[in-house]
Amino acid sequence: MSTGVLLLHGSSGTPDLGRARILEAEGYDVLAPQWFDGPISEIALESFPLDELAARNDRLVVMGVSRGAEAALLLGARDERIDAVIGLSPSAYVWGWNDAGRQTSAWTWRGEPLPFVPYDPDWQTDDDPPSFVGWYRGSLKRYAAEAEAARIPVERIRGEVLLVAGGDDKVWPSVEFAEQIARSRGELGTRTVFAARAGHRPLFPGEQAKTGGQRMARGGTVEADRQLGALAWPEIRRTLAG
Repeated sequence: MSTGVLLLHGSSGTPDLGRARILEAEGYDVLAPQWFDGPISEIALESFPLDELAARNDRLVVMGVSRGAEAALLLGARDERIDAVIGLSPSAYVWGWNDAGRQTSAWTWRGEPLPFVPYDPDWQTDDDPPSFVGWYRGSLKRYAAEAEAARIPVERIRGEVLLVAGGDDKVWPSVEFAEQIARSRGELGTRTVFAARAGHRPLFPGEQAKTGGQRMARGGTVEADRQLGALAWPEIRRTLAG
């Protein structure tokens, strides 16, 4: 039985080719597309190449990090062909894009923008480089009604879900999001792997630390991020193997 893996990068905009090679060495058919080149605004979920993977594999797994994990969970909730979702530093909500005060949903489905949590326009940070975790928490509090509509319907994911997050994530509160996802799914089968000192970018064994993307605090250290990746790796292999 062959397994295809759709591997989705985060907001750095750079495909995780080193991670793809690690998964290919495990025997998986991996596609790691660059899924945006510009704003993360109204990206069609149908644009991800699941059809290509499905045409040549018996199983489908979607693995994503950060905004890619957001997309992976949304795809899992909408495409019944997906057998498992692996979310690294996931979100429990749909977020958007802020362009000079005009906010749009990050995603569309069948031509319609998905409901999203607006960003609090009054939020500011004194951190340098900036940490955005408080912005996400504050936006959820300020826009509680919008947040309820923007919650990713993870209970619709028919396959298993594995979530990996660091307790020192400075981008968004990924551990809190992962815990919320697990609660929403109840008995449907969700595994979580957390490490208190890790940040937003877990590192698999043998993987090089990623650079690039927007200047921001991501939390953790390379050592702590590697420890989280090493802790999660057996669970990732188990999920991939089905």
